This record gives sequence, structure tokens and C-alpha cells, in this order.
Amino acid sequence: MNPMKPVNFLLLFTFLFATACKSQDNLRAFAADQKATSATIKLLANMKALSGKGIMIGHQDDLAYGKGWKAPAGKSDVYSVCGDYPAVFGWDLGGIENGASVNLDSVPFADMRKYAIEVYSMGGINTFSWHLNNPLTGSNAWDISRNDVVKSILSEGETKAVYIAWLDRVAAFLSSLKNEKGELIPVIFRPFHEQSGSWFWWGKSLCTADEFSRLWQFTFTYLTETKKLHNLVYAFSTGGDFTTTSEFADRYPGDKFVDIVGFDYYQSAGQSNADFIKTLNSRLKTLLEFATANQKIAAITELGYEQIPDAEWWTKTFYPAVKDLPVSYALFWRNAANRPNHYYVPYPGQISENDFRKLYDLRETLFLRDLEKIHIYK
Repeated sequence: MNPMKPVNFLLLFTFLFATACKSQDNLRAFAADQKATSATIKLLANMKALSGKGIMIGHQDDLAYGKGWKAPAGKSDVYSVCGDYPAVFGWDLGGIENGASVNLDSVPFADMRKYAIEVYSMGGINTFSWHLNNPLTGSNAWDISRNDVVKSILSEGETKAVYIAWLDRVAAFLSSLKNEKGELIPVIFRPFHEQSGSWFWWGKSLCTADEFSRLWQFTFTYLTETKKLHNLVYAFSTGGDFTTTSEFADRYPGDKFVDIVGFDYYQSAGQSNADFIKTLNSRLKTLLEFATANQKIAAITELGYEQIPDAEWWTKTFYPAVKDLPVSYALFWRNAANRPNHYYVPYPGQISENDFRKLYDLRETLFLRDLEKIHIYK
């Protein structure tokens, strides 16, 4: 472990100089929410400027639980391995729509609020996904028994009223994320992910491309204009099954409604490392082509290899796939406390622990301590 990871001061100086030379108005031109708070605009601008200088490493539910533990203050599997926290922290709002006190992975929303504010105060980035229930059937996000859920939301009827009530609860939570001055903290919001597949009620075979886009646009407009929530960065996130930019953009709601473009991609148990490298690298190049053309930030919004059975996976498989590509961040999935074989970053004693520290030591990988030096919200 190297808690004194070397800092590339030339990188940081170039980064800070580039963002400082741009006016707030010029930076705002590329934001989906034209009324976004100053701190939200700065986050977007700094993420954009930092892309290509290093890839931020993230982890889902990092502070809430991990391998063999749950919710003690300050605990983190990433920190236990490398002496530093992730740069990006993922959370999920699934369950908040029903007024539940805990999310679908049993994280209390009161704790999640505390964690998100803590992450901001440390200089890290929060990203929120939302595995929302099916508003037509009342079942979970994976209920695909009806193919008219999105259509029903878009109609003026009971399902739309249910969905609006759910958005009100989401807005109430996100508007409660404030710093010590009472100012809203910026966060990434990633709804309706993996829509290119058909395992969620908003998926490809469950609604048309136009219906999906209208659902996204309605959600964006309701949160920004009706709820006047201006601390959100919007992330459009597909599955990893595209090969061309047109396939990636099949359900893209438009540049005015999106800040970050990304995809979710996991190495399967039967997939070779070579194939994973080739596929992930190819998907990233396609994503970056789209992101560049549309002036968006590119990210791997979910990623991982369950149980990480390869002792050198981090530096010999993951890093070669992303090396030299201007990807903003890669969010590795969660280390479940109640599922012994469901984890995506190493913990002390796991076979890839030493290799993860080697990944950490690379100048090109960014963790929380790197962001602390940058002040990404200023």
C-alpha cells in the first residue's frame, strides 16, 4: 500500500488552468440544465477537463457495507485495501418511491443522505441510480409482465399521477442534500439505465424509442422546471450491447437532456480476459466517438468481474482496456454484505488485493485523495 501516491503536479496545473480560463457562461452552454447551480456547472466543467488526464475509480455503496461488515462509520473495502477512498461513490434510490426507509439493498435513506454529504465534503463525487418499482403493477423494476408501462405514464391517467408522486419523493431526497452553508450539493442522476436490454419495465421491448425518450424528457423537465431542482448532472446509460454510435443512440433523448453518456459492462464467468479487453475497448471507442460529437462526458457507469478470480485482473485486464482513453470514471459494482460471492472490488485477503494497490499507484487512476487536491466543485 502506498498512502502517499505520487501526484502529477503538471497534470493538476494544466487541469486547473484550463478550467479557470473558461467563463461560467461558456461552461453553462454545455449543461443540460441551463439553470444548474454554479457548483454543478463547475463539477461538469472539471469532469470534462479531467477526462483524458486520468480515470476516476468508483464503487457502489462503498461506505454503507462491504465484505463481512455493514455500516460502521468510516469503513470501506477500497480504503481497507489501498488506504484511500474511491473518487466516485454510487448509490441507488430504489424504494424511495414507496416511502420506504431503506433502499432495495437495505441502505437507510437517512444514512445515504449522510454518506452523500460526507462524500461531497471530502471532495468526492456522488452518482445515484434508481431501480424504481413498476408504477402500473406495483411490483419491482424487473417486472416486465406488461409492455405498456411507459405508455401508461405518458398518458394523462392514474399511472402518470403515481409516477409524479414518486418523482416528488425523489426530488425531496435530492433537495435535502446540502452542505454546511445550506447549499445544494451537485450529484449525478442516472435513471432508466440499461434501457437497451429488456429486463426492466422501461427496456427496449417494453416501449418504443420515442416513448422512452419522452419519459426521460418528462422526468428531466419535471425535476428542473416543476421541482426547480438544479443540482443534478444527468447520465444516460445503456447496456454494453452496442457496436455502433447509432445503436448506442437508439433511445438517446437528446443533447438538451443529457450531460454524461455511458454504459454498463461486466465480465462474465465464461468470458476470457482477452475478449473482455477487446470488447470493452471497442465499446469505449464507440462511446467516445459519440461523446466527442455531442460534447458529452463519457463514463463506464457500471463495471466489474464478480469475485475477481484473477489475481492480476486490475492491471492486466481492466487497465489495458481503458488505458489512454479519455474516460471520466469507471464505477465498480457493490460488495454485498449479505451475499458472500457478490463483490466487485477486493477486500483484505482477496486474491487481487495486491494488484488493486498497483492500480491505485498508477498516476492515471484517480481516487479521492487526487480529487481533494483538485477541488472539483470550485
